[in-house]
Amino acid sequence: QVQLVESGGGSVQAGGSLRLSCAAYGVTYGLYSLHCMGWFRQAPGKEREGVAVIDRDDTTTYADSVKGRFTISRDNAKNTLYLQMNGLKPEDTAMYYCAADFRRRGYCGVTLLEYAYWGQGTQVTVSS
Repeated sequence: QVQLVESGGGSVQAGGSLRLSCAAYGVTYGLYSLHCMGWFRQAPGKEREGVAVIDRDDTTTYADSVKGRFTISRDNAKNTLYLQMNGLKPEDTAMYYCAADFRRRGYCGVTLLEYAYWGQGTQVTVSS
């Protein structure tokens, strides 16, 4: 069973940066076998939304709200997914979740049902 563990969340002031990590455990054939990986976030009272996704060949897609500020990457050798967040804004405040799926698709989207494995989340709080 695949287990995803997020870390790196915290409280920062607007304009600050954070680097989130998602370590994958129990991936028998390595992180490369997780075709799609992504970061999602959920603020209180709101639906969970996709932030950024990446496929195993490093093709990325970002939500318009974070484009140019966030960078998703994966280090298959280290079995770790990352999200570098720069220029953080108060509206970025949310619980951030790592997600992954073995299934091969034409592209990796942001539909929750596309991802079979989820981490427990790491809180990001941005103050003004």
